[in-house]
Amino acid sequence: MKASLVLASVFTALVNTVSADGVEGTAEGFASEVTGGGTATPVYPTTTDELVSYLGDSEARVIILQQEFDFTGTEGSLTEEGCAPWGTGDACQLAINQNGWCDNYQSSATKVSVTYDAAATIGITVGSNKSIVGKGTSGVIRGKGLRIVGAENVIVQNIEITELNPSLVWGGDAITLDSSDLVWIDHVTTSLIGRQHIVLGTDADNRVTISNNKIDGTTSWSPNCDSYAYWGLYFGGSSDKITLKNNYIFHTSGRSPKVTGTTLLHAVNNYFSDINGHAFEIDSSTQVLAEGNLFESVDTLVDGQEGALFVPDSDGSACSDSLGRSCEANGYTSSGTWSGTDSSFLSGFSGYTIASAEAYSSVSGLVSTAGNSL
Repeated sequence: MKASLVLASVFTALVNTVSADGVEGTAEGFASEVTGGGTATPVYPTTTDELVSYLGDSEARVIILQQEFDFTGTEGSLTEEGCAPWGTGDACQLAINQNGWCDNYQSSATKVSVTYDAAATIGITVGSNKSIVGKGTSGVIRGKGLRIVGAENVIVQNIEITELNPSLVWGGDAITLDSSDLVWIDHVTTSLIGRQHIVLGTDADNRVTISNNKIDGTTSWSPNCDSYAYWGLYFGGSSDKITLKNNYIFHTSGRSPKVTGTTLLHAVNNYFSDINGHAFEIDSSTQVLAEGNLFESVDTLVDGQEGALFVPDSDGSACSDSLGRSCEANGYTSSGTWSGTDSSFLSGFSGYTIASAEAYSSVSGLVSTAGNSL
């Protein structure tokens, strides 16, 4: 009798351990209502085929990654004519001629042969009502990104995506969103990415929260032929509403982020460090509130500032009516200062959950806590 009770206790403990695997915390800001796979029983893929199947099917799922999934070589390699837009030096990125990019945008570029891993160029399809969660630091996807297109209610948390043809423009995007809603990207590390680390396409993505991520721009190839990746974060949607909070974005040279389309962006408490070029790029029709961020060793805070921009100084009271609180000033170390006084668009935050803000001095700790560190 005692032995059976012990076995029952062990079984209960195992069940509780398994059921505890899943998303930690809740999203702040625009995607605060996201639930992902909800209370679905966790599944544990062990092969790349299983991972692709779980992510792309029509079931609500909590998908736990407790190993590395290596897609390099799984779809073969391709060799074709590309181009060398910035030279043929060892540190210069070459380019795949995707959609005629070399022939049109870079028509004067030297034509060269390029060889690349096919798997990285198109991400894994992610369906609606999914939570993709890594355990510890073991949830790694190598050689392929995630593609969230025409989906809703998706959580991506505590994983690493790496090694997507980093020597080649158009080599692959780590996370792609387009025509999607309620997406939370949290505690994700991206590194060695050929194109964008996170890209929101031209169709509306509605409510998105990007938080606690580590965007590592360190590379051996770049348009500047140095170790700083140019392609960082590209927010190009129609009427996208994006909360960008508590991210550590470092060693890039541009697009960190580029904001275009008709995006409404709340950039709060991010740590921009060692940027050998520009951090923000803000096109017309966009609306950006940047508060409580720390800029450290950033050469150029913004390259092009055509949209509406509010960057609060020591007096952030202009936010009170729309956000229900004052805004936090940004901090600058070896980075100059930034100004933007157009607060007219802040009324666009009305009716949405607004992310909280802390003093910029609190964000330097993101060096150790951002990315797949849960």
